[in-house]
Amino acid sequence: MHSLNFWYDPHHITWLIDLVTVFLMGIVHGITPDEHTWPITFSYSIGSYSTRGGMRAGLFFSLAFTLQRAIASELAYFALAGFLMRQGVEQIVYVIVGVVMLLSGYFILYRNKTLHLFPWLERLTPSLPTDKEVVPVKLALIHGFIAGWGTGAFATIIYTVISPRMPSAWVAFLPGLLYGLGTLLMQIVIGAVFGRWIESRKLGDKAKAFIGRFVAGNTLLIGGILFAAAGAIELLDPKLADWALPTGLHIYNLDSINVALLLIILVVGGAGGYSIWRAMRQVSKVSDL
Repeated sequence: MHSLNFWYDPHHITWLIDLVTVFLMGIVHGITPDEHTWPITFSYSIGSYSTRGGMRAGLFFSLAFTLQRAIASELAYFALAGFLMRQGVEQIVYVIVGVVMLLSGYFILYRNKTLHLFPWLERLTPSLPTDKEVVPVKLALIHGFIAGWGTGAFATIIYTVISPRMPSAWVAFLPGLLYGLGTLLMQIVIGAVFGRWIESRKLGDKAKAFIGRFVAGNTLLIGGILFAAAGAIELLDPKLADWALPTGLHIYNLDSINVALLLIILVVGGAGGYSIWRAMRQVSKVSDL
């Protein structure tokens, strides 16, 4: 009897192994510091000031991200995603993401209301009782879809290698979909961690709401300025996009110090960390919070 090696025979389930691979890639992408995921998930998770809200922030961001990756994966099958690989596309995404972030942060901080880019989309998603008091995490949907158009090592592999290997157009969207679902799984966990941290502080609801709005607003505003500036500078000097200092760590997103990692450190660690410290100090000085 002829024996068949299902793991290596290219005419049988090799493409199924590809799908398992992209799902695992998505998990790695979701858990390692990434400039498109962590700043947004952090901002809206802290803004929700709850574990449940943090999970929803990670879920909403990743759902839109997953939709975008599935669309791009289908385009790649028909060789129509080449524009995503062109020089400057990543930087343009940086600028657009930055502008949306800073506008969101500005409205939260200085207009005391939410920027509604697509009201009809927001009405389709369920709301938590706290959504009207602080930062509606459903806004992460918009950020997720925009940020998804950014490229990186994993996206390049999916668009140029895995998607074109799919057996037909009917399943060509699956690599992007599964990659997004892997990211979604980990972003829900990370969002829950951020939300749980603020929820666990021994503070009243008014204090948590103030901290959530203050931290989310500042992180989005400052982060947006940094993202837009980084994208604009790299467009002016494309060589900066390739700048990197090896760290010696064989971990995706931590193997080198580059502009993306610096953005994460400055936005989450710098703007986010400083905003939390400042908000906690203000809360401690006000008795009615």
